[in-house]
Amino acid sequence: MKSILIAAAVALVVSILLTPYLIKVFGRQGFGQEIREEGPQGHQSKRGTPTMGGVAIVLAMWAGYAVSHLTVGKSGPTASGLLVLLLASSLGLVGFVDDFIKIRKQRNLGLNKTAKMVGQFMAAIVFAILVLQFPDERGIKPASVHLSFVRDIAVVSFGAVGFVVFCYLAVSAWSNAVNFTDGLDGLAAGSSAMVLASYVLVAFWQFRYDCADPQTFGAGCYNVRDPLDLAVVAAAAMAGCIGFLWWNAPPAKIFMGDTGSLALGGLVAGLSMTTRTELLMIVLGGIFVVEALSVVLQIAVFRTTRRRLFRMAPFHHHFELAGWAETTVIIRFWLLAGICCLLGLGLFYSEWASAAGVLGGG
Repeated sequence: MKSILIAAAVALVVSILLTPYLIKVFGRQGFGQEIREEGPQGHQSKRGTPTMGGVAIVLAMWAGYAVSHLTVGKSGPTASGLLVLLLASSLGLVGFVDDFIKIRKQRNLGLNKTAKMVGQFMAAIVFAILVLQFPDERGIKPASVHLSFVRDIAVVSFGAVGFVVFCYLAVSAWSNAVNFTDGLDGLAAGSSAMVLASYVLVAFWQFRYDCADPQTFGAGCYNVRDPLDLAVVAAAAMAGCIGFLWWNAPPAKIFMGDTGSLALGGLVAGLSMTTRTELLMIVLGGIFVVEALSVVLQIAVFRTTRRRLFRMAPFHHHFELAGWAETTVIIRFWLLAGICCLLGLGLFYSEWASAAGVLGGG
């Protein structure tokens, strides 16, 4: 528990102090956000606001993780924790390049679809291959080839090759979903903080009821490699988002850009696979799912009927164009994100309670 608190505290301090420095540096360099001409007109006033603030989140996350291990960690960094951090950082690098191109060309389009897809593909494939290596003394690897809900579903196996494909689809889907959500001041940062807080609880609960502990073996225990370290990673990232949100709350003084949104999407994808909660993540990250689906449905309906299903996609812009104030949309979407997280945690706990016999299911 102490390592989790230290990681969160350090990441919060780094993020909340580093972000204003980035605002000054990026502002001086002219690293300002370009705004879509076809977007809500109220957003045109945001043109020129410094972007690439996701750098603060990524650095805060690493700082919190490192200091936690230097001060408390007895066994050092783990394979699971490092692989998830590296996945998030590599996607953050893809996002950084995308943001930098937007700034240099002064347009709202950075990397083309193919280039961005290649970047996501390479990050996901390397992660998929490595995450099936490094078994611990029990033979448990950071991830499993089985599909999972709150633990592995034994009858659904991808196989090694199938898992690599699944990993790419998951990483691509979640990184793009968070990227779609990052369209209003503080929306993605606040929603991500809630999802990551949920993963702190999930991973710590898995550590508390690890099957390696004789006292919990067989009582709804979890075969997850390095759950405590995953809780440390989630805590550091959560605090990094909160520190950044201090400056990103409306009216935002800086945007996270693709640097932050792709990194956070990769992070939650990695956490879902290493904690064996891939399907549960659909519930926990329900707000991201809705935003991504709104884009898919908008494109599908328009191509088939030449009509728009929503006034504008992603979904949050639909409500802006319907007359809702930006802060109203943000707060209500935060509430929805919180409800999704509570529902996901409730499902997680009820499954454990049933398996452990607490609810009479044992």
